[in-house]
Amino acid sequence: MALKAFLDYLLLEKNYSKHTVLAYKMDLEMFQEFLKEHHDSEPIGKVGYSEIRQWIVELVNSGISNRTINRKVSSLSTYYKFLQKTHSIETNPLKKHKALKVSKKVQLPFSEDELKHVLEHSIEVKDFESSRNHLIVELFYATGIRRIELVNIKISDIDFSKKQIKVLGKRNKERYIPLIDSLVVSIKQYLDYRTHLPNIEDIEALFLTKKGFKIYEMLVYRIINKYFSEASSKAKCSPHVLRHSFATHLLNEGADLNAVKELLGHTSLAATQIYTHNSIAELKKVHAKSHPRNQS
Repeated sequence: MALKAFLDYLLLEKNYSKHTVLAYKMDLEMFQEFLKEHHDSEPIGKVGYSEIRQWIVELVNSGISNRTINRKVSSLSTYYKFLQKTHSIETNPLKKHKALKVSKKVQLPFSEDELKHVLEHSIEVKDFESSRNHLIVELFYATGIRRIELVNIKISDIDFSKKQIKVLGKRNKERYIPLIDSLVVSIKQYLDYRTHLPNIEDIEALFLTKKGFKIYEMLVYRIINKYFSEASSKAKCSPHVLRHSFATHLLNEGADLNAVKELLGHTSLAATQIYTHNSIAELKKVHAKSHPRNQS
């Protein structure tokens, strides 16, 4: 019962997506299986850090990455915090646990040429689907929003008079992002195609499937992956790479780090600074080209 109550808490009170809640459920069930096999099905709420450490060692030995292990342990820690909150346990056995070290992954953004190719050549706007797909790419790149944020945009969130869009971010935090003129044109064009879909009068969601249902995250991923896999040789072609490209390109053009932080919906500068490595690379390139001591 405690597990079901926890999952309901994540879904209903914390407003986590179903995909995220499922990930928590799978992590906790994996730990339950470990306890069943090695500790005679001892309840999760009754074990101490020594049992959890044995599980971590088993995960490491199985070849799972430290990053994935940290996520699984974080799921377990969140569950223990919930048990504390509901007075089911007194202390969190993971309170003093230190996360495993992970190497920082440098994620390369799409280049401006790759983005230009997709927006100007890969997607020929001629019907509802092509208009929608073009707008999805353009909206990601022009605003830097997250995939779940894009999925949840309502038509009423767009203010054409102020040229801005309201986005509901993590922990239900609202933010407003300016819309560039070309994006406003694309939105209006898409809305015109959208009006021809049948039985959509009561659907507030901006982005729909061709059958008139609210779009879903996996379809958004497939759209981005399809076009950018054709235009780019990068191993990862996802909506998050577009968000990364948005931030990196702004910083390369001299945008203020705090401004980019607000646009991305980050709560701290530390989260935004992961996007600056490419800006440093750009500075090095400019420095190498321009410094008098480097001229032949």
